[in-house]
Amino acid sequence: MSAHPTTFQGEPADSRDIHWNDLGELHRREDGGGVLHQFKAIRRGNIAELIAFVMRLPETEQPNYAIQKDGDHRMEIGEIRALAGRVDFPG
Repeated sequence: MSAHPTTFQGEPADSRDIHWNDLGELHRREDGGGVLHQFKAIRRGNIAELIAFVMRLPETEQPNYAIQKDGDHRMEIGEIRALAGRVDFPG
């Protein structure tokens, strides 16, 4: 999901247009954020890899994690599961 507008007018990108190779970090959902937030990353990789990793966890553990996408977008478990269920998900 691109955080960048699609035109000079600043229209939002189509939410169906996912950039699976965008980089991100996997975090514990309640890691406290803060100045050292980036150092608390459990795993780094592209969005598809991180979603696949979360989906391989036991279902009861999945809500404990969030994916921080470059561009300051945080994906919680609802969005992660929705993306994993898409027919174009490469994971």
